[in-house]
Amino acid sequence: MTDAAEPHIEILLVGMNGDLRGKRIPLAAQKKVWDGTVRLPTSTQSLDIWGYDNDEFTGLSMSLGDPDGLCIPDKRSLTPMPWGPEGSVQVLATMHEFDGSPSFMDPRGILAALLKRFEERGLTPVVATELEFYVIEDDWRETGKPRPPARLMYRDEPNGFQLYDMSAVDALDDYLQTVRHWAQIQNLPADATTAEFGAGQFEINLLHRADALAAADDCIYLKRIAERAAKKHGLKSTCMAKPYADQAGSGLHVHASIIDRDGNNVLDAKGGDPVRLKSVCAGMLKTMRDAQLIFAPLANSYRRFQPDSFAPVDVDWGFGHRGTAVRIPDKDGPAARIEHRVAGADVNPYLLLTAILGGMLLGLDDVLDPGLPTEPGKAPPAGTKRLTHDFLTAVEDFSASPFIRDVFGERYQKLYGDTKRKEAITYLRTVSDFDYRTYLPRI
Repeated sequence: MTDAAEPHIEILLVGMNGDLRGKRIPLAAQKKVWDGTVRLPTSTQSLDIWGYDNDEFTGLSMSLGDPDGLCIPDKRSLTPMPWGPEGSVQVLATMHEFDGSPSFMDPRGILAALLKRFEERGLTPVVATELEFYVIEDDWRETGKPRPPARLMYRDEPNGFQLYDMSAVDALDDYLQTVRHWAQIQNLPADATTAEFGAGQFEINLLHRADALAAADDCIYLKRIAERAAKKHGLKSTCMAKPYADQAGSGLHVHASIIDRDGNNVLDAKGGDPVRLKSVCAGMLKTMRDAQLIFAPLANSYRRFQPDSFAPVDVDWGFGHRGTAVRIPDKDGPAARIEHRVAGADVNPYLLLTAILGGMLLGLDDVLDPGLPTEPGKAPPAGTKRLTHDFLTAVEDFSASPFIRDVFGERYQKLYGDTKRKEAITYLRTVSDFDYRTYLPRI
């Protein structure tokens, strides 16, 4: 067996932007993984979108000597890696300090801490995610821009919108079959696959889990499968929120309900007025602007929030209304739940679930009023707030929020806010091709 074919284990940490970093270790040496002795610098989880540690304002890298932390694996997340040498596996880990405490920067640790609050109340969130993403040709490095798969084009133009179009599914059947097969190998609860509006855009639903941490793990693994399967077929997948100006953006919708110790869905209206269901909606709406930086973490994210699209622009809710930020698909029975529709596909799923469930918790601990619902065909009720379309505004709302401080911790609020502020300011300072094409000839 050659070195290239040697089976290995990858121990993976989830970074601020949902990126995976870690170590690849020969399978024969995997004992160190399970002993919890694998180390990485703790600053690994403070890296910005460009991979910089920003020690000048975080003080978390060379200012401290760039100290190590311990990568403690979660054995529940151990799965095969069908794209690697036979026998290769991967496992997600949580960064810990040497005193045994989870790092304040670890997204898995942040979500796990919030879930303990539910556990203390005898409650368990049940969560499912719906991931939208694009598949593009693999010449993006040469062209500098995405291009739909040639199989979905006619004379270099997309062959119309492809919503629920089975011919689009058939055209990329080999790729989608690989995604499905690898999801089965990894025991991911993947359900329906549908073609979405954009050329080369697809959605894969993951079934509900009575373990929100596992649901976030599933989502991270699905993103990786989509990426690795695309590579196998000479394509690329992207979870950019808005890769094309004239095509639909990609979202990551979350369905959530809450069960008690007896397995009862506490949001079930039982045919009556859904008081608790509306109260958790109110909790999410109350905190939505504060948490928008989690739901829309990158400059590109804000291009997705456009009027007359399926990406919400108002802080509103409704029964069965897909244009609202929070939708109630069902109010009665075991399936009573909310659907959170704000986040883009570029979101970190652990931070996303922390923000959503943190808002829901407010509505479980108190009876809150979400106001009137938005009805189909009508404008939102008077006084409805809007989501921001501005990256820097979202940074400032996040950084000043007592809710964010409580749910994410004061140190992470500052780290995340300061890091995203740098990105937002860099974006604002960048003069784009649009500026040159529009203003240079005229001004």
